[in-house]
Amino acid sequence: TFPFTFRKLAGCTLFITGASRGIGKAIALKAAKDGANIVIAAKTAEPHPTLAGTIYTAAEEIEAAGGKALPCIVNVREEQQIINAVEKAVKTFGGIDILVNNASAISLTGTLETATKKVNLMMDVNVRGTYLTSKACLPHLRKSKNPHILNLSPPMNLNPMWFKNHCAYTISKYGMSMCVLGMAEEFRGEVAVNALWPKTAIYTAAMDMLGGAGIEKQCRKTDILADAAYCILTKPKTFTGNFIIDEVLLREEGVKDFDVYAIAPGKRHLLKVRSAQEKKKLSRSQQEGADAAKAKTESAAATPSGPVAETFQVIQGAVTEEYVRSTQGVFQFELSGDGGGTWYIDLKTKAGSAGFGKAPVTADVVMSMSSADFVKMFTGKLKPTLAFMTGRLRIKGNMALAIKLEKMLSQLNSKL
Repeated sequence: TFPFTFRKLAGCTLFITGASRGIGKAIALKAAKDGANIVIAAKTAEPHPTLAGTIYTAAEEIEAAGGKALPCIVNVREEQQIINAVEKAVKTFGGIDILVNNASAISLTGTLETATKKVNLMMDVNVRGTYLTSKACLPHLRKSKNPHILNLSPPMNLNPMWFKNHCAYTISKYGMSMCVLGMAEEFRGEVAVNALWPKTAIYTAAMDMLGGAGIEKQCRKTDILADAAYCILTKPKTFTGNFIIDEVLLREEGVKDFDVYAIAPGKRHLLKVRSAQEKKKLSRSQQEGADAAKAKTESAAATPSGPVAETFQVIQGAVTEEYVRSTQGVFQFELSGDGGGTWYIDLKTKAGSAGFGKAPVTADVVMSMSSADFVKMFTGKLKPTLAFMTGRLRIKGNMALAIKLEKMLSQLNSKL
């Protein structure tokens, strides 16, 4: 390699929302190594009780990496804060060359379980925030030699599977993708507008909240998105209107070793975002499995044996009045595959019970999954949130109770 590698983003000004941590900060640091100017437009100015990083600590890291940093307090729900930060950026660095719409709010909950304030937050931050930040930056971007807008949002796939478990979240992220669709066409020849999305889950503070302890082993580092973003932002502005998956782009660019991006190298990434076709095949085989299991259990009056039955014996033994008092819920499991069929855990009636068949009273939550995943879930090898996000677990009913069950699982794991 040359002693002086070509620094493609040297002197460029990037306006990045949500850059105080996670993916936004990773993209900022990658550009900073080239000597870019970074506007950190994020809302964390005071240290957060549980989340690491503020706009000021991010600024220190960016300067240390070789860039120039301008920390700005920006909550993208407040238009005036966006406008002020854009003006400050132009005054400080003379213009804006790149906008990265990374700030996002997430709640992977069903329609009845999503509080209105959560719906408002996702729509305000993801859709409206992206739209207004783009609007404020565009007049300045048009003056740049190679302007880019990059939204961290998914390719739009209208298969209902992507909507049914978290309708509000999907609508809000697709809103960001629609900004790409519209603005790429509206500003064709002037400003490149693209979307970037990960192939597998990326380990960030948000992921910690969703998946709980241990989830990081199944995730990739933020570096993979930073590298993919860098590839996009250094392309000419004719490269526009694309919905890019990080791994697909990096493979095209000649990257062969993806283990470098793994938090736990050598582990297969369990969080593959499956293609719609795979999902269809999967749900069909799950259905066939469930039907077969049902037929099997109906023909055999005796309780099945095997890992599922053993797990339920342990659960039955572990159920205490304390669990019943603190949970107050009845869970039904529709399991496909070996030892499948209908099982229940009653943490509502008297001293509680668990076993084969339908619950003695109406279930509050019905969970459908393969019996193999069920055993993994109850032995701590698979997080319920993770199973749910990747389509391996389907939940109907009271979401809050499903989350309570997750807490109970972590206490049970020691016994299983």
